[in-house]
Amino acid sequence: MVVAMTTSSDTAVTRNGAASADAPIIYVCITCRPVGEPDSELRPGAELAAATAHAAAGTEVEVRPIRCLANCARGPSAAMRSNGSWTYVFGGLDASCAAALIEGARLLARAADGILPWRGRPAPLKRGLIARIPPIDFQEVDV
Repeated sequence: MVVAMTTSSDTAVTRNGAASADAPIIYVCITCRPVGEPDSELRPGAELAAATAHAAAGTEVEVRPIRCLANCARGPSAAMRSNGSWTYVFGGLDASCAAALIEGARLLARAADGILPWRGRPAPLKRGLIARIPPIDFQEVDV
């Protein structure tokens, strides 16, 4: 189980203090609000972050609230990645999508090729995909 701690090397820290570089991470924008919605103290992005953290309890998934994923027109937004995987950015989410984010992060962590599989992907992660970003050391071989 992952404790809500992070390290500067961006790995999850387990209860026994051992770093788990393979643990999936979900970044949830806490400043997101739908376009045209008045500014309020509790924003939908913060609600999504809280619901996602709650859904992650007892799993290997780490949830990190973050200020602004720059996807304001299609927020609330979240991004997920795992060690060596592609990073996925999703938008148009709400608190009801929390379990889908956890399920997607676990699928991504198990993907041998680092790509979130379409088959088995929760519906909110199919219709809400904004971008897929390659790992930092990615080299396209079929160019």
